[in-house]
Amino acid sequence: MDRSDPDVPIVRVGGDLAYATATPLRAEIDRLLAARPARLVLDFGDLIFLDSTGLSVIVHAWREGQQAGTRIELRAVPRFLATILDMTGVTGLLDRRPTDGRASGSTASA
Repeated sequence: MDRSDPDVPIVRVGGDLAYATATPLRAEIDRLLAARPARLVLDFGDLIFLDSTGLSVIVHAWREGQQAGTRIELRAVPRFLATILDMTGVTGLLDRRPTDGRASGSTASA
């Protein structure tokens, strides 16, 4: 995790985000969201593979972020992940404001 800005936690996700690796990431996201930051960044610059369990972690982060008033921002999104997010409608979810209105949508870049 990048601690360069303590008010904006950044979680770097690399390698495979799949069934065997999703649980620790989900736990870290939950831990960070418990502090209710205005924004949480998930950096996928080193992501190689994502399965449905990995995708569910992103949706979980969004859902929990909505409840915490935290904007979930995706950074360094590889093209294959951007395609999956678009095809599954997750991109549209990420663009919604958190329920308390503190922050606005997310950005996803290829």
